[in-house]
Amino acid sequence: MSPKPRPRADDDALVGRRRRQLTLAAIACFSARGYHSTTIRDVAERAEVSVGLVYQYVEDKEDLLFMALQEVLDAYRRRIPAALEGLSDPLERFHACVRSYCEVNDEASDATVLAYRETKSLRPDRREIIKRLELETNAMIDACIRDCIAAGVFTAVDIEMFTHQLVMFCHGWALKAWRLRERMTVADYVARGLRLMLEPVLAPPAPTASERPRRRSSAR
Repeated sequence: MSPKPRPRADDDALVGRRRRQLTLAAIACFSARGYHSTTIRDVAERAEVSVGLVYQYVEDKEDLLFMALQEVLDAYRRRIPAALEGLSDPLERFHACVRSYCEVNDEASDATVLAYRETKSLRPDRREIIKRLELETNAMIDACIRDCIAAGVFTAVDIEMFTHQLVMFCHGWALKAWRLRERMTVADYVARGLRLMLEPVLAPPAPTASERPRRRSSAR
């Protein structure tokens, strides 16, 4: 469950705006200073609000970390289904899924890196929630791979392994952005990376009628 706002902040629209404001401020502070060195006051100053206002929306600093890590996972769950809308070709859907995942990492690279660095700082029950949300995201990639196999576009592959390879590939854009952004756009990264990864799994095209071996006639 997400941290619940205190009763004083009872307007839903305001709660949503404030939570996002605090989440973005927390991501910026945790990325710059580290989670353990950051204080609630640091986040309040970054968000340009009072410390007291922060405590109207969260109980403690861990709430802010939990909100920050959920932010990027929620973005995957919003963006990937939207990217697949209107697409029926399995390979197009697969490409759109991976591209959307990478675009989220491009826009929220600090949050992606933060997840690698600080998920361990959450208490166990919250770590389990983050893991579950990540598996839900992975399931969308998994489904696209299965559709490609069913359509004969991909050969039979280890779906879970391929899914995790793709997840790590997408995260790699954020983790190595300091170098990759100097050399290519995120669209280039996706296109070039998928060319490398798909070659071993793409099924050979079905032969055309002219390419099929002709049967020898038994008639003499």
